[in-house]
Amino acid sequence: MNGATPGRAVPIGATVDAAGVNFCLHAKHATGVTLQLFAAAGDAQPAREFVLDPVANRTYDYWHVHVAGVQAGQLYGYRVAGPNEPAKGLRFNPAKLLLDPYARATANLANYQRPAACGGAGENAAVALKGVVVDPAAYDWAGDQPLQRPYVDSMIYELHVAGFTKHPNSGVVTPKRGTYAGLIEKIPYLQQLGVRTVELMPVQQFDPTDAPSGVNYWGYQPVAWFAPHAGYSSQQTPLGAVDEFRDLVKALHRADIEVILDVVFNHTAEGDERGPTLSWRGIDNEACYILDANDLSRYVDDTGCGNTVNANSPVVRRMILDCLRYWVTEMHVDGFRFDLAASLSRRWDGAPLERAPILYDIESDPVLAGTKVIAEAWDAGGLYCVSDFAGDRWGVWNGRYRDIVRQFVKGDAGQVATLADCLVGSRNLFHETDRNPDRSVNFITAHDGFTLNDLVSYDAKHNEANGEQNADGSNDNYSWNCGVEGPTDDAAIESLRQRQAKNFLAIMFLSEGRPMLLMGDEVRRTQRGNNNAYSQDSELSWFDWDDATRHAGMLRFTRELVAFHQRSLLFRSWAFWGEPGAPQITWHGVRLNEPDWGDGSHAVAYELTSSDGAEHLYVALNAYWEPLEFALPPLAAGAQWQRLMDTARESPDDLCVPPAALLAGQTSYRCEARSSVVLIRA
Repeated sequence: MNGATPGRAVPIGATVDAAGVNFCLHAKHATGVTLQLFAAAGDAQPAREFVLDPVANRTYDYWHVHVAGVQAGQLYGYRVAGPNEPAKGLRFNPAKLLLDPYARATANLANYQRPAACGGAGENAAVALKGVVVDPAAYDWAGDQPLQRPYVDSMIYELHVAGFTKHPNSGVVTPKRGTYAGLIEKIPYLQQLGVRTVELMPVQQFDPTDAPSGVNYWGYQPVAWFAPHAGYSSQQTPLGAVDEFRDLVKALHRADIEVILDVVFNHTAEGDERGPTLSWRGIDNEACYILDANDLSRYVDDTGCGNTVNANSPVVRRMILDCLRYWVTEMHVDGFRFDLAASLSRRWDGAPLERAPILYDIESDPVLAGTKVIAEAWDAGGLYCVSDFAGDRWGVWNGRYRDIVRQFVKGDAGQVATLADCLVGSRNLFHETDRNPDRSVNFITAHDGFTLNDLVSYDAKHNEANGEQNADGSNDNYSWNCGVEGPTDDAAIESLRQRQAKNFLAIMFLSEGRPMLLMGDEVRRTQRGNNNAYSQDSELSWFDWDDATRHAGMLRFTRELVAFHQRSLLFRSWAFWGEPGAPQITWHGVRLNEPDWGDGSHAVAYELTSSDGAEHLYVALNAYWEPLEFALPPLAAGAQWQRLMDTARESPDDLCVPPAALLAGQTSYRCEARSSVVLIRA
C-alpha cells in the first residue's frame, strides 16, 4: 500500500500523529476492510483507498492502517466485507460506505440520503455521511476547563440548540440562526435569567431525516456519538462543527455556565431490520445491538426506536466510556443526561441486569469523576428505575415529582401527602440510605410533553401536525385548560393560567433538589398543544423572542424566583430537610401545626429554618378553588413577616424585591384560590 504501513490497534478511530493518521476499526466477523479517503464530501469515488491485509493489518479483532501525510480535515469511510447472514446476526454489506463509529466529525450532511443506505439500494458513497479526521490538540482553549460545579449550585435549563435562535425575531443574523454560534449570542439572556447549567438536547451527530415525516428535529437518532452535529454549525467546513461547538463551550464557561449534553447511547438511527446500514450494523452488528434470541435477524426494541444498543457488551462499553471521556477531556463538557438510561441496564438478550456494568463503569470512572451524570431512569420496554437507579452518584429525572406536582396544582384529590415528600427531595421515593437530595432533578416540563403554557391551556394533546393522526405522544398529562381549550381572549381564564404557571414554578424552586426549567417556560412558550414536537422544525417549536415582551411579567417573576433560590442557603443543603445539620421543616395547615394529609385536602403550609437560624421562610400552597386563611407562626420580639411572593397578585407585586412588610400585628394571611405565598422573616 503506497504511503501506508500496518499501523496499530490503539487508539481506536482516526488518530493524528506527526507522520500522518492511524486508522483503527473493530470488526470481529469481517473478512475484509477497505479504508477510503475522499477529496470532497459529495464524491462518489475515493481519491485513495487502502485494502487492509487480514494478517498484516489486523490485531485480534482490530483492523488498522497508518497513512503517511494525512492531516486533520481528511474525509474517510470504510467498506467492510463479511457474511450477510441475518439469521446469524451478521449484516455485512460492502456496497455501503460506513461511518467510523469513532468519527469525531462528519461531512456530507447536505447530500445525505437515508434510503440509499438501505439494503437493496446499492452503492451510496455520494450520498453517505463521511468521517472527518480531527486533531483535538489543534484548538486553543485559552485556559478553559470544565467547571465541575457541585449539584447544589446548578439550575438546569434544557434547550434545543437550533430552536433557541432559529426564529426570525431572535435578533441573530440569518447564517447563525439555529447554530452553536447563534447560541453564543444569547448567553447574556441566560445569565440574566440566572441559568447556571444548560442541558443541550442531542448534539451528537444525528440523522435529521429519521422520522415518519422525514424531519427529525429533536435529534434522538444518533449516527456518530463522538461528533458534534454538523447541521448546527454556521461554518460549513469539515472541521467547522468541532471548532464552533468548542467555541460555544468556552463562551458558556466564561459566563460561568456549565454544559450538560443529552446523550443517546440506548439506540441508533439504524432502526430495525428494515433500516439503513450507516455504521454499526455493517461493522459489528451482533456486538452492538441486542438481537432477538429466538430470531437473530430481528432487533429487540426497548427504546421505541427500532433497536436497543447492547451497552454491556465489551465493545460497546468501551466505546461509550471512550466517548464520554472524549467529550470531557477534548470538548470540555461538564456532564451528561442519559436518554432512556434504564435500557443501559439490559444484558445481551434484553433482560434487566441488577448491577449493569456500564452504569457502574460510568459512576466509578476517574476521568468522569468531576462530571454530572443524570439518568432518564426508564425505557420504552417497561423498566422504571427512578427510585433505585444504579450506584451512589447518579442523578435522576424525577418523573414522579413531575406527575405529583401537576396533579396537586390541577386540584386533584389525595395529593397533599405525596406533594410534601416531593418538597423535601422525594426522600420516601429513593431507597439508598446515603442519598443526596440534590440527585433528584425536579422538573414540571421537559422537551417531551407539554410546555408550561400548554400544561395550563390544554386538556388534551393536539399533535395532528405530526402526521400520526394524533396517536403519538402521551395521553397522561395531568393538564388543565382552566376552562377553555387553547388560546382565549377571556381575561379571567388568562389570569388563572398565569397564576397556575407561576404556581408550578414556585413549587419547583421551593423544593429540595435540582430544578430544571424548559426553554421558554419563563415566557410561556407554546407549542399549540403539541406534546410530542419531535418532528416540528418550525415556529411551533422555536423560541419566540417576542414572548419576552409579551410575557414580560412572567419573565420577571421567573428571574426573581431563580435569584432568590440561588441566594438562599436553604436550597443548597447536602442533607434532607429535617435531618441534623440541614434546614428544619415544620408542617402546617390553615391552622398551625395541623397539616391536613387527607384525600380531600388541597392545601399545605410549612416553615423552613436554616440550621443556624439565619433564614426563616413560611410557605403556603393553596390548590383549592376558594381562598383560605392561613394562621401565621409567631415570631420573636422585633421580628416580622414580609411578603416575598403571592402568585395571586399582578406583576411586580407577585414577587416583591425587596419584600413587602405585612400589617403590624397580622396573625394570618389570606391565600387566594389556586395561589402560592412565600413570607420571609425580617
